[in-house]
Amino acid sequence: MPIMSDIVAEPVPLLRRPVVLVAILGAVVVLVAALSLLHLRREAIDTQGRELRLLSLALTAEVGRGLQGIDEGLRAMQVELREGRLPTSGPLAGRILKTHAELLPLVQTLWLLDAQGKVLAASEAAAPPPLATFAPATDSLLPGQVAVSRPFAPPAPAHAPSMVALAMRYPAQGQQDGGWIVAALPADMLLGAFSVATPAPDARMAVFRKDGVRLAGAIVATPHATEADLARRLAAMRSAAVRRFRDDSERLVAMHSLQQFGLDVVLTRDLGVMLVGWRQAVRIVLLVVVFLLLVITGAAWLIVRANGRRALAQQALQAQQARSSKFNSLGVLAGAVAHDFNNVLASIVGYGEMAQDAAVPGSAQRRHLDMVIKAALRGKTLVERILSFSGGGARASTPFALEPIVEEVLAMLAGSLPAGIEVKRQLQAAGAQLNGDPTQAFEAVMNLCTNAIQAMPGGGTLTVDLRKVHMVQARILSHSRLDAGSYLALSVADEGAGMSPGVMEHLFEPFFTTRAAQSGTGLGLAVVHGVVTELGGAIDVASQPGRGALFTLYFPEYAGAAAQPSAAEAPHGAGQAVMVVDDDADLVAMLSEMLAELGYAPVGYTDPQAALQALLAAPRQYALVITDEVMPGMSGTMLAQTLSSRHPGLPLILLSGYGGPLMAAKAVTAGVSHVLLKPVRREELAHALQTLIPRKATA
Repeated sequence: MPIMSDIVAEPVPLLRRPVVLVAILGAVVVLVAALSLLHLRREAIDTQGRELRLLSLALTAEVGRGLQGIDEGLRAMQVELREGRLPTSGPLAGRILKTHAELLPLVQTLWLLDAQGKVLAASEAAAPPPLATFAPATDSLLPGQVAVSRPFAPPAPAHAPSMVALAMRYPAQGQQDGGWIVAALPADMLLGAFSVATPAPDARMAVFRKDGVRLAGAIVATPHATEADLARRLAAMRSAAVRRFRDDSERLVAMHSLQQFGLDVVLTRDLGVMLVGWRQAVRIVLLVVVFLLLVITGAAWLIVRANGRRALAQQALQAQQARSSKFNSLGVLAGAVAHDFNNVLASIVGYGEMAQDAAVPGSAQRRHLDMVIKAALRGKTLVERILSFSGGGARASTPFALEPIVEEVLAMLAGSLPAGIEVKRQLQAAGAQLNGDPTQAFEAVMNLCTNAIQAMPGGGTLTVDLRKVHMVQARILSHSRLDAGSYLALSVADEGAGMSPGVMEHLFEPFFTTRAAQSGTGLGLAVVHGVVTELGGAIDVASQPGRGALFTLYFPEYAGAAAQPSAAEAPHGAGQAVMVVDDDADLVAMLSEMLAELGYAPVGYTDPQAALQALLAAPRQYALVITDEVMPGMSGTMLAQTLSSRHPGLPLILLSGYGGPLMAAKAVTAGVSHVLLKPVRREELAHALQTLIPRKATA
């Protein structure tokens, strides 16, 4: 039979791997955050751009109104010159120009120039800018059109602000050629209200001519950008846009034009200052993203750890199942061998006991038969040890206290402890009971303590602990599975050399030992495993090389009342008919002869089907049935089950040398009256017959 069926690992889907899930969720969170921040940045720039355009439009309109007033004043002076009310030279012309300069908004100085640029009259003694600095060029200037000069510095006082001049042609009069009316104003006056109340600390305003000459203001924080560079950057602008300048500043730029004067009014703001709120949002979003990533990572770590624990538990369960299957397989093999060996021993013991009765007491024949019986009984003990490992054999099941058995074992060992061995006991389960065979429990405790003592050849401490424990949930132990419930936990610890994982794998296999052949048979721990299994318990072993070993046996606690022992005599029968069913003809013959000597009328069958037919045909003819368990075609429990359903009053004794750990329960369920372990002693059989056959039938 296979030890364990193959386990095929189910492939884990990609999306069920925690690391992949973390990566995907993290990427999604980062992507969503990045897209949201980009959207917020674009919205912030668009909002600030609209505001900047509106402000630029308002400032351009204000500059235009101021220049329009100058333009209208120059046109009025054209009319005065044409009508002769304004002379082109002389003190009167200067006084009139001074009056006009005081009346015109923004204007500081007025000049009348001839066609060649020579000063004819002026409102004050100051040199006008050369005509070559005006744009459009004065020689191509149309009537009524205004030209604007480059910024120029007045001769006095020192450090006076730069000036900008507007020029308009006036027509010829009489013998004189036409000339120019030139009005000068401080360049900063072109900035309008911006120069008085800056809308924002980072805002910059500048006024340019169409050819790129900057007339007033500045759009960068430092003067490193040349006028040509600024002109190139502003040439392609249609609306508010982001531009980077030579001072490494990135600015939002809005521009509007005054076509009448050939000017561009430019307004800029520092993008970094404008995006302060957005940067705060970035920090908040980054904190949220980091928090989410930490949460996701923590959740993934918990999942990985839970999966790891689940995997370890699964591995432990698979290992325990493998060991259990291996022990079951070995147990089946051991039980089968024990069954056949029991049949041989049964014949030896049965015929040997009958031959003893016929031998002369004190003769060599009697002595030889005694030795045969002793050898057969030693073989029976060996079979019992093998069956204890395999869990086979039906044993007596009675409530008993475990603590007195442990005390008895320790008392027996105390007289033969090797030098250097100290025993520490902690027995805290007084009155606690198990349900099973106390002899088996004694043998298991003795073997476990003996194994611990042998593990300490150089001396050490043997610690024996017995206490009640309650398991709330099932646990996977090193060599068993422990279900929830109440247990008696017997722990035996030594300070020996310990065991490697490889040794622990084979620890409870029969005939496995790490000691020399003369000091170990390999059946001690195998018997412990078999006893614990038959009592419905579990085993846990903890050991490391160099650190000793700790064996813990868990026995289910029995909550019922203790059974009272009973004694009965074993008299002979009174000729009652007893059917014997066994597939081994020699055993049928031996049992028939033994029954006949005990005063019964045996009827033997080697075919269980034929025996069943005879019983069903005449059930009242037989006082009792003795049947083997393992037979071809029909087992003893199957035969008992059929008889109990058809004739429930007919007692039945089941002979078993192997039957598995559930034999006792199986026998009771099938209606078996009594179970005897092979090989059967004559006294055991006589007591069972006396107990089961009604006394009125033996009277």
